[in-house]
Formats: sequence, structure tokens, C-alpha cells
Amino acid sequence: MQEKLVIDHIVTWLKDYATKSGTKGFVVGISGGIDSALTSTLCALTGLEVICVNMPIHQFKAEFDRSNEHITWLQDKFLNVKKEKIDLTESFETLKATLPVHTHTHLNLANVRARIRMTTLYALAGAEAKLVAGTGNKVEDFGIGFFTKYGDGGVDLSPIADLSKTQVYQLCKELNVPQSIQKAAPTDGLWEDGRSDEDQIGASYPELEWAMQAYQNGSKLEDFKGRQAEIFQIYIRFHKSNLHKMIPIPVCEIPDNILS
Repeated sequence: MQEKLVIDHIVTWLKDYATKSGTKGFVVGISGGIDSALTSTLCALTGLEVICVNMPIHQFKAEFDRSNEHITWLQDKFLNVKKEKIDLTESFETLKATLPVHTHTHLNLANVRARIRMTTLYALAGAEAKLVAGTGNKVEDFGIGFFTKYGDGGVDLSPIADLSKTQVYQLCKELNVPQSIQKAAPTDGLWEDGRSDEDQIGASYPELEWAMQAYQNGSKLEDFKGRQAEIFQIYIRFHKSNLHKMIPIPVCEIPDNILS
């Protein structure tokens, strides 16, 4: 990959999209992870105003510290970066208390967190005439659907969704983002125990990238043995169960002859 050319291409695309849409910049949720670090840095390179938002909800301390470190790093490099810290813990607890107890599963409440954060980002973007920039990569957005529908999947544009996780790391290395972020295990930041993406999925991103390519090439489960078969099965399971996130919302089309 030609890192500098890829960076220039994405930055130009971001700037052109914002200009054509008549907006003034970007709002990015900063998780302390590699994807939001890359997205926010690319947005900052446009020269347009960028609001980096830290939205803790019972946040695992290491994640919170990394997000603050990254925002500080950005502000030291770019005059167009602003910081917002909005603690959503009380909002989350209030909403949780109003929901029926049977909805209080770990996964369900993790998704509630993501949707509260999405609402917060759009509140800021609406007030500031800015775009919400998504932070999902290719494997998450189009492979295993590892995002919350109408949570971190609710964005205006996706600058890194055509990049694999490996490529995200390559670009972050090129841009010299803080080492603490480059070395941290990927996590979605939705769990109080700080569990990693690999803990949740059962496979690493390089493994998932391999499985995504194999699946797209028409490979079948019976083509593999051992760990490869296990990884491929994990990929297929996530891909099929989350396909509803990755396709357009189904629309019931009414025949013209019964509408007239």
C-alpha cells in the first residue's frame, strides 16, 4: 500500500464531501482505539474544524486515558481540532432504569450505550453544521457486521470503510499516532471490563481478513481444517447473523395496480 497516496486520497475525499454538502467540518467519537484515531487524524488533515468527542459511560480507565491522550496529541498538531468531553454515565443509567428489567442483558445494554453516543454526536453535529464521521473499517462494516445498528453504524460518511484493520494500522504508523493506541488491543469500548474485540469474536483481525477474502473468493467450510476451519466458521456465523446491518433497509414495494 502506498500510504501517503492513500492518506491524501481520503483527506481530499473528506474535504470535497464536506464542501459539496455545505457543512463546516466533522464530529468524531474518540474511543481510544486505532480506528477512531485514524479517522480523526484524517479529518484534521483537511484543515476543516474537527470536534473530537470523548463520551465515557462507566468507561474502562485505560480506554478513557488513551482517548484523552489522542485528543491532546491532535490538538498539539492541529489548530482546527476542538475537544468535547460529555459524560453520558448518568444519561445511560437513567434510560436503563426506565427500561423493563428483561432488556438488561449485557449485549443489549452495550448497544444502548452505542446509540446514546450516536445521538450525542448528532446533537453536536446539528448545532455546529458538521458531519458525523464514521470509524468503521472494512471487516467490521462489510465482513462481520461488528457494529451497533443506529449506534456507531449511524454516521454521515465512512472515510476508512474500504481499509482493512491491517491497513488502518499501517496508516496510523505512517501518521505517527500515539504508540499507546497503536499497541492497544482493539476494543469497541462498550464493556466495563475492557474486553477486546478478539475476546468477543473469537478471532483476530488478520484472521478475519483472511476469512473475508476466502469467503469472497467462493471458498467453503469443507475446504479448510483445524484453526482455518474454525476461523472461517466464525466469519460465516457473524456475516450471516449481521447481514441485516450491511444491506439497505427492506422496503415493502406496493404494486402500482393496487395503489391506483
